Amino acid sequence: MSFFTDYAKEIFATGILIAVTIFTRVIVTQIVRKYARKEHYLEHRTILIIKYIHLFTNILFIIGLFIVWGVKTDDIFLTVSSIATVIGVAMFAQWSILSNVTSGVILFFSFPFKIGDSIKIHDKDFPIEAEIEDINAFHVSLKTKEGEKIIYPNSLLLQKGISIIPAHFEEKEFFD
Repeated sequence: MSFFTDYAKEIFATGILIAVTIFTRVIVTQIVRKYARKEHYLEHRTILIIKYIHLFTNILFIIGLFIVWGVKTDDIFLTVSSIATVIGVAMFAQWSILSNVTSGVILFFSFPFKIGDSIKIHDKDFPIEAEIEDINAFHVSLKTKEGEKIIYPNSLLLQKGISIIPAHFEEKEFFD
């Protein structure tokens, strides 16, 4: 017997899994791009979110391959939990990085402000009034009236109250 006859079902299922993964990636990419155009998000932010979604899709594809090729469920869970434990221990001191990336994804889809908007961050100790210059995976770049550039972590934007300052309230030379 040959490899192809012995594993015909697995090869066929792998082909279907590859097709479904590619189809899912294409459809999700189109949906995110359409949403980004509708909300006037910048291209580099859209690409960043698409990369996160592709990473998640690839992880699901690999899990699907394990299932198709008959890797025991207990072995999958043992492997995934072991890898997650190692990564968790290695990144314990860097938990804020994961928090900021997650916050960046949430900001992309649900917050009403975008690049170019003027905002006021309601922080009791350090209130900030500035224009949003850029929104990245880990932080937001702000520019104050005085020309000061502030890098503000995404996770803090979700924790603080934020007001969008309407354009008619701004001074003409506010951000020159």
